[in-house]
Amino acid sequence: MSDAPEAERRQISAARRKARHYAVQALYQWAVSGTALSAIEQQFREDFDFRGTDLEYFQSLLHGVPAQVSDLEELFAPYLDIPLAKLGPVERAVLRIATFELSERIDMPYRVVLNEAIALTKKFGAAESHRFVNGVLDKVARELRETEINRPR
Repeated sequence: MSDAPEAERRQISAARRKARHYAVQALYQWAVSGTALSAIEQQFREDFDFRGTDLEYFQSLLHGVPAQVSDLEELFAPYLDIPLAKLGPVERAVLRIATFELSERIDMPYRVVLNEAIALTKKFGAAESHRFVNGVLDKVARELRETEINRPR
């Protein structure tokens, strides 16, 4: 019986992982093409298999990140070692999503947010850019989740 909650937790984690996977691609498309979010969402729902995906989480990222994009960039831009305009579109999408999760999804442990962002950057970003993203997000997490980070384990 004790395995049921663990199995459910893993299923939820996998569903959110898929939601982030699609959200990075959708927000990349939004950033580089300027296509309306509703059109991107419709295209993704037609073109991709969303079974096993937390659709609500995908939608919250797809619509929440653009709604706060300036505020999110203000949170991570001070930690960039390059101008924001020179940041690659994949890395920018990942940083936006992770910063959104760190600031808006307090239910999501900061370690999960960072690990997922690193995995997405490894998959979609430039070679070794995951190290850069990790460094930036570590600083953002220290700012936004100081209490959680400093809590004894």
